[in-house]
Amino acid sequence: MKGQQLSFDLPVRPALGRDDFFVSPANAMAVVLIESWQSWAGRKLALIGPAGSGKTHLAHVWAAASGARIVPARDLVTADIPALAAGPVVVEDVQKIAGNRNAEEALFHLHNLVLAEGHHMLVTADREPHLWGLTLPDLMSRMQGTQAVRLDQPDDQLLSAVVAKLFADRQLAPGPDVISYLVARMDRSMQAARDLVARVDREALAQKRPITRRLAAEVLGQSELPDFLDGST
Repeated sequence: MKGQQLSFDLPVRPALGRDDFFVSPANAMAVVLIESWQSWAGRKLALIGPAGSGKTHLAHVWAAASGARIVPARDLVTADIPALAAGPVVVEDVQKIAGNRNAEEALFHLHNLVLAEGHHMLVTADREPHLWGLTLPDLMSRMQGTQAVRLDQPDDQLLSAVVAKLFADRQLAPGPDVISYLVARMDRSMQAARDLVARVDREALAQKRPITRRLAAEVLGQSELPDFLDGST
């Protein structure tokens, strides 16, 4: 029955392949640079965007293409830097180590070793390098000299694809009418999409109801839809 899929308490399995990443004007430039990584200026790139904007997804896409290892910036303090520098590397959430002298020094050494070995480096953060608050001057200059690309706020086209993907990650497939209803009324961010899909899934599971526009309206706090607009009749 179309649009009437019930929710079950199944594990969330994010799909992080290139085919699962939807391209729109909001992220097209970032995708182009990720796919043409061999020509990065200085063999490095900073991928900038708010939480949930797709940075991690694109980082995994690039890691799959380049053979890179992925490491959170905070883990660099205890990481084997020479081993990481033996190939391409992704360092995620660099802004989180601002003021941590040991972590900043580890990133500085990793940066230099990776490039000296002829490999590529991708770093991610939620803002531009000059706003990271790094305190190590040598690291600051190298990061600020890194080519950066930003993932912009999502448009309707991208949000629709993201909401559909988030439901698919939960092994759910509500009808297009539900997705368009949510996108037209939700906050305009990837994080809002993640939170909203989780809430809809949770309510459907708790109430043992299919995911319809009526349920979506209730989750959003909207007035109930007439039956003929609910998609359930």
